[in-house]
Amino acid sequence: MRYLDPKNDLTFKKVFGEHPHLLKSLLNALLPLNDDEQIVSLEYLPAELMPCIPLKKNTVVDVRCVDKHGRQFVVEMQMLWTDSFMSRVLFNSSKAYVKQLDKGEDYKSLQPVYALNFIDDTFDPDPKVFYHHYQIVNIQNTNKQLKGLEFVFVELPKFRPQTINQKKLQVLWLRFLTEIKDSTTTINEELMQNPELREAIEYLQESAFTQTELYAYDKYWDMIRVERTIIEDSLSKGKIEGKMEGKIEMALIMIAASEASEKINQYTGLSFEKIDELRK
Repeated sequence: MRYLDPKNDLTFKKVFGEHPHLLKSLLNALLPLNDDEQIVSLEYLPAELMPCIPLKKNTVVDVRCVDKHGRQFVVEMQMLWTDSFMSRVLFNSSKAYVKQLDKGEDYKSLQPVYALNFIDDTFDPDPKVFYHHYQIVNIQNTNKQLKGLEFVFVELPKFRPQTINQKKLQVLWLRFLTEIKDSTTTINEELMQNPELREAIEYLQESAFTQTELYAYDKYWDMIRVERTIIEDSLSKGKIEGKMEGKIEMALIMIAASEASEKINQYTGLSFEKIDELRK
């Protein structure tokens, strides 16, 4: 039996966008909520049009919901990390916070917004830290917090079950997101023993999808591969241009010091034609 990858747009929304009790379990497990802050029930909010950001329009999967207290939760699966993603998260979370107020309502009615962001990529240089929790805090005293917006980023490639001592359900959900790949045919028994995880896994069975849905599933991976190639090519081009700028800067310094073209060529690798051009 073949299972589909839960990080795909189709499967992620199939599991967490259609079954609020599974989304509630995921949020309670991954968000830094105290025992008295646990989510009891959820209802989905309509997805809004996202701001257009180059190179990543196809890489984000999002689910939005609200609990009985009015707290909003924005859950996103980001396949490729770019610096603009952090800005996008801030934008969407702030927009969700602001749009709670209708005209004439009091600011006191505003409820917190939590952004839970899974990233199938890395952005932090620390190889051991995969869970990042951000709040709005006082610089001098981080115990003082402005309530309203909280952000969690989970770098999935860094997750290792044996390296953390977190809640068991948190580990299971992260294993669900990281261990089940497109080619998976057998599931670890530990995942199957949990009723919620077992139900979520059943929704990933290839036989549960129509041919049209499977086409959309494959198409999504095609788009991810294309966007990854575009980003990698862009970064590679930037590095080449950066090296050339460095060579030109060194050549200009040497020209100002009246160094011979032969020496400049030796140190920078620039052609004699380019060096003569810089001398003009």
